[in-house]
Amino acid sequence: MDDVARAVEALRKGQFILVYDGDGREEETDLTIASQHVTPAAIRALRKEAGGLICVTLSSDVHRKIGLPLMADVLRDAGRTYPILEAVSAENLKYDRHSTFSLTVNHKDTFTGITDQDRALTISRLAAIAGEAVKRENGWAAHTFAEEFRSPGHVPVLNAAEPLLTARKGHTELTTALMIMAGLTPSATICEMMADDDRARSRKDAKAYARDHNLVFLEGRDILRAWATWSV
Repeated sequence: MDDVARAVEALRKGQFILVYDGDGREEETDLTIASQHVTPAAIRALRKEAGGLICVTLSSDVHRKIGLPLMADVLRDAGRTYPILEAVSAENLKYDRHSTFSLTVNHKDTFTGITDQDRALTISRLAAIAGEAVKRENGWAAHTFAEEFRSPGHVPVLNAAEPLLTARKGHTELTTALMIMAGLTPSATICEMMADDDRARSRKDAKAYARDHNLVFLEGRDILRAWATWSV
Protein backbone atom coordinates (compact mmCIF):
# COMPACT_ATOMS: atom_id res chain seq x y z
CA MET A 1 0.00 0.00 0.00
CA ASP A 2 2.95 2.31 0.62
CA ASP A 3 4.09 1.74 -2.98
CA VAL A 4 0.61 2.56 -4.30
CA ALA A 5 0.56 5.77 -2.26
CA ARG A 6 3.97 6.70 -3.69
CA ALA A 7 2.74 5.92 -7.20
CA VAL A 8 -0.36 8.07 -6.75
CA GLU A 9 1.75 10.98 -5.57
CA ALA A 10 4.18 10.56 -8.48
CA LEU A 11 1.31 10.52 -11.00
CA ARG A 12 -0.12 13.70 -9.51
CA LYS A 13 3.26 15.35 -10.06
CA GLY A 14 3.34 14.30 -13.71
CA GLN A 15 5.99 11.64 -13.17
CA PHE A 16 6.29 8.18 -14.70
CA ILE A 17 5.64 4.94 -12.84
CA LEU A 18 5.99 1.31 -13.94
CA VAL A 19 3.12 -1.19 -13.83
CA TYR A 20 3.61 -4.96 -14.20
CA ASP A 21 0.31 -6.75 -14.82
CA GLY A 22 1.09 -10.12 -13.25
CA ASP A 23 2.55 -13.57 -13.65
CA GLY A 24 0.54 -15.80 -15.98
CA ARG A 25 -0.94 -12.87 -17.88
CA GLU A 26 0.97 -10.69 -20.38
CA GLU A 27 3.88 -10.57 -17.94
CA GLU A 28 4.77 -7.13 -19.26
CA THR A 29 5.62 -3.83 -17.63
CA ASP A 30 4.13 -0.59 -18.93
CA LEU A 31 5.78 2.79 -18.50
CA THR A 32 2.84 4.90 -17.35
CA ILE A 33 1.97 8.58 -16.99
CA ALA A 34 -1.26 10.49 -16.41
CA SER A 35 -2.61 11.56 -19.79
CA GLN A 36 -3.33 15.06 -18.51
CA HIS A 37 0.42 15.51 -17.93
CA VAL A 38 1.60 14.28 -21.34
CA THR A 39 4.04 16.55 -23.20
CA PRO A 40 6.25 16.01 -26.26
CA ALA A 41 9.08 15.17 -23.84
CA ALA A 42 6.91 12.47 -22.26
CA ILE A 43 6.17 10.93 -25.66
CA ARG A 44 9.87 10.94 -26.47
CA ALA A 45 10.61 9.17 -23.18
CA LEU A 46 7.93 6.56 -23.85
CA ARG A 47 9.23 5.66 -27.29
CA LYS A 48 12.91 5.70 -26.31
CA GLU A 49 12.79 4.23 -22.81
CA ALA A 50 9.87 1.82 -23.30
CA GLY A 51 9.60 1.22 -27.05
CA GLY A 52 6.23 -0.54 -27.26
CA LEU A 53 2.94 0.89 -28.46
CA ILE A 54 1.96 4.25 -26.96
CA CYS A 55 -1.74 4.03 -26.06
CA VAL A 56 -4.30 6.05 -24.12
CA THR A 57 -6.84 4.50 -21.76
CA LEU A 58 -10.31 5.86 -21.08
CA SER A 59 -12.59 4.94 -18.21
CA SER A 60 -15.98 3.46 -19.04
CA ASP A 61 -17.73 6.69 -18.01
CA VAL A 62 -15.73 8.55 -20.64
CA HIS A 63 -15.77 6.12 -23.57
CA ARG A 64 -19.51 5.53 -23.09
CA LYS A 65 -20.27 9.25 -23.23
CA ILE A 66 -18.14 9.67 -26.35
CA GLY A 67 -19.65 6.54 -27.88
CA LEU A 68 -16.39 4.74 -28.66
CA PRO A 69 -16.80 1.09 -29.66
CA LEU A 70 -14.36 -1.74 -29.27
CA MET A 71 -12.51 -2.28 -32.54
CA ALA A 72 -13.34 -5.99 -32.58
CA ASP A 73 -17.04 -5.08 -32.64
CA VAL A 74 -16.49 -2.61 -35.48
CA LEU A 75 -14.69 -5.26 -37.52
CA ARG A 76 -17.42 -7.84 -36.93
CA ASP A 77 -20.12 -5.39 -37.99
CA ALA A 78 -18.15 -4.39 -41.08
CA GLY A 79 -17.65 -8.08 -41.87
CA ARG A 80 -21.08 -8.14 -43.50
CA THR A 81 -19.59 -6.02 -46.28
CA TYR A 82 -15.96 -7.12 -46.04
CA PRO A 83 -15.88 -10.80 -44.95
CA ILE A 84 -12.13 -10.68 -44.27
CA LEU A 85 -12.82 -8.36 -41.33
CA GLU A 86 -15.13 -10.91 -39.76
CA ALA A 87 -12.41 -13.51 -40.18
CA VAL A 88 -9.69 -11.48 -38.45
CA SER A 89 -11.87 -10.18 -35.60
CA ALA A 90 -11.90 -13.46 -33.66
CA GLU A 91 -10.50 -12.71 -30.20
CA ASN A 92 -8.45 -15.79 -29.41
CA LEU A 93 -6.06 -13.99 -27.09
CA LYS A 94 -3.65 -16.10 -25.08
CA TYR A 95 -3.79 -13.85 -22.00
CA ASP A 96 -7.36 -12.49 -21.75
CA ARG A 97 -10.92 -12.82 -22.98
CA HIS A 98 -10.95 -9.73 -25.17
CA SER A 99 -8.93 -6.74 -26.31
CA THR A 100 -9.68 -3.19 -25.13
CA PHE A 101 -8.57 -1.56 -28.39
CA SER A 102 -10.99 1.04 -29.75
CA LEU A 103 -10.24 3.57 -32.50
CA THR A 104 -6.87 5.02 -33.45
CA VAL A 105 -7.04 8.80 -33.62
CA ASN A 106 -5.19 12.01 -34.51
CA HIS A 107 -6.20 15.46 -33.39
CA LYS A 108 -7.30 17.50 -36.39
CA ASP A 109 -4.62 20.11 -35.68
CA THR A 110 -1.79 17.60 -36.14
CA PHE A 111 0.15 17.17 -39.40
CA THR A 112 1.13 13.51 -39.81
CA GLY A 113 0.10 12.66 -36.25
CA ILE A 114 3.19 10.60 -35.39
CA THR A 115 5.71 13.15 -34.13
CA ASP A 116 6.23 13.66 -30.41
CA GLN A 117 4.54 17.03 -30.72
CA ASP A 118 1.59 15.64 -32.67
CA ARG A 119 0.98 12.68 -30.38
CA ALA A 120 1.28 14.89 -27.30
CA LEU A 121 -1.36 17.21 -28.74
CA THR A 122 -3.69 14.31 -29.52
CA ILE A 123 -3.30 12.80 -26.06
CA SER A 124 -3.55 16.07 -24.13
CA ARG A 125 -6.76 16.97 -25.93
CA LEU A 126 -8.17 13.48 -25.32
CA ALA A 127 -7.38 13.95 -21.65
CA ALA A 128 -9.01 17.37 -21.58
CA ILE A 129 -12.19 15.97 -23.12
CA ALA A 130 -12.11 13.00 -20.73
CA GLY A 131 -11.87 15.36 -17.78
CA GLU A 132 -14.91 17.32 -18.95
CA ALA A 133 -16.88 14.29 -20.13
CA VAL A 134 -17.34 12.97 -16.59
CA LYS A 135 -19.02 16.27 -15.64
CA ARG A 136 -21.19 16.88 -18.70
CA GLU A 137 -24.29 15.38 -20.29
CA ASN A 138 -26.41 16.06 -23.39
CA GLY A 139 -23.95 14.64 -25.90
CA TRP A 140 -21.20 17.17 -25.21
CA ALA A 141 -18.40 14.58 -25.20
CA ALA A 142 -19.45 12.92 -28.46
CA HIS A 143 -19.89 16.25 -30.23
CA THR A 144 -16.56 17.65 -29.03
CA PHE A 145 -14.68 14.44 -29.87
CA ALA A 146 -16.12 14.42 -33.41
CA GLU A 147 -15.19 18.07 -33.85
CA GLU A 148 -11.57 17.61 -32.76
CA PHE A 149 -10.44 14.15 -33.90
CA ARG A 150 -10.15 12.02 -37.01
CA SER A 151 -9.65 8.30 -37.41
CA PRO A 152 -7.61 6.30 -38.30
CA GLY A 153 -4.69 7.97 -36.59
CA HIS A 154 -1.52 7.33 -34.64
CA VAL A 155 -2.81 7.12 -31.06
CA PRO A 156 -4.65 3.91 -30.11
CA VAL A 157 -7.47 4.40 -27.62
CA LEU A 158 -8.16 1.66 -25.05
CA ASN A 159 -11.63 1.28 -23.51
CA ALA A 160 -11.40 0.17 -19.88
CA ALA A 161 -13.80 -2.65 -19.01
CA GLU A 162 -16.59 -2.06 -16.52
CA PRO A 163 -16.92 -2.77 -13.63
CA LEU A 164 -13.32 -1.69 -13.31
CA LEU A 165 -10.91 -4.44 -12.24
CA THR A 166 -13.65 -7.07 -12.01
CA ALA A 167 -13.77 -9.31 -15.08
CA ARG A 168 -10.68 -7.81 -16.70
CA LYS A 169 -7.48 -6.86 -14.87
CA GLY A 170 -5.16 -5.72 -17.66
CA HIS A 171 -2.92 -2.69 -17.95
CA THR A 172 -5.87 -0.68 -19.33
CA GLU A 173 -7.87 -1.21 -16.15
CA LEU A 174 -4.97 -1.18 -13.69
CA THR A 175 -3.59 2.15 -14.85
CA THR A 176 -7.03 3.75 -15.21
CA ALA A 177 -7.81 2.73 -11.63
CA LEU A 178 -4.61 4.42 -10.47
CA MET A 179 -5.66 7.68 -12.15
CA ILE A 180 -9.06 7.53 -10.44
CA MET A 181 -7.52 6.82 -7.03
CA ALA A 182 -5.16 9.75 -7.60
CA GLY A 183 -8.09 12.08 -8.31
CA LEU A 184 -6.79 12.68 -11.84
CA THR A 185 -8.54 12.61 -15.20
CA PRO A 186 -9.48 8.93 -15.72
CA SER A 187 -7.02 8.37 -18.55
CA ALA A 188 -3.53 6.88 -18.53
CA THR A 189 -0.91 6.93 -21.26
CA ILE A 190 0.98 3.64 -21.32
CA CYS A 191 3.70 1.91 -23.31
CA GLU A 192 5.10 -1.60 -22.97
CA MET A 193 8.76 -1.79 -22.00
CA MET A 194 10.76 -3.71 -24.60
CA ALA A 195 14.14 -5.42 -24.18
CA ASP A 196 17.05 -5.78 -26.59
CA ASP A 197 16.59 -9.54 -26.95
CA ASP A 198 13.50 -9.24 -29.19
CA ARG A 199 11.17 -9.71 -26.23
CA ALA A 200 9.41 -7.66 -23.60
CA ARG A 201 11.59 -6.47 -20.73
CA SER A 202 11.42 -9.01 -17.92
CA ARG A 203 9.86 -8.18 -14.57
CA LYS A 204 13.30 -8.39 -12.97
CA ASP A 205 14.86 -5.99 -15.49
CA ALA A 206 11.91 -3.60 -15.33
CA LYS A 207 12.18 -3.52 -11.55
CA ALA A 208 15.91 -2.79 -11.84
CA TYR A 209 15.14 0.02 -14.33
CA ALA A 210 12.69 1.51 -11.85
CA ARG A 211 15.27 1.35 -9.08
CA ASP A 212 17.99 2.89 -11.24
CA HIS A 213 15.71 5.75 -12.34
CA ASN A 214 14.06 6.29 -8.94
CA LEU A 215 10.61 5.34 -10.26
CA VAL A 216 7.82 3.50 -8.47
CA PHE A 217 7.31 -0.10 -9.62
CA LEU A 218 3.87 -1.62 -9.00
CA GLU A 219 2.48 -5.07 -9.62
CA GLY A 220 -1.13 -5.60 -10.61
CA ARG A 221 -1.86 -7.32 -7.30
CA ASP A 222 -0.75 -4.16 -5.43
CA ILE A 223 -3.25 -2.09 -7.40
CA LEU A 224 -6.03 -4.67 -6.96
CA ARG A 225 -5.62 -4.61 -3.17
CA ALA A 226 -5.61 -0.80 -3.07
CA TRP A 227 -8.65 -0.61 -5.37
CA ALA A 228 -10.60 -3.09 -3.24
CA THR A 229 -10.10 -0.83 -0.22
CA TRP A 230 -10.55 2.49 -2.04
CA SER A 231 -13.71 1.54 -3.96
CA VAL A 232 -15.71 0.24 -1.00
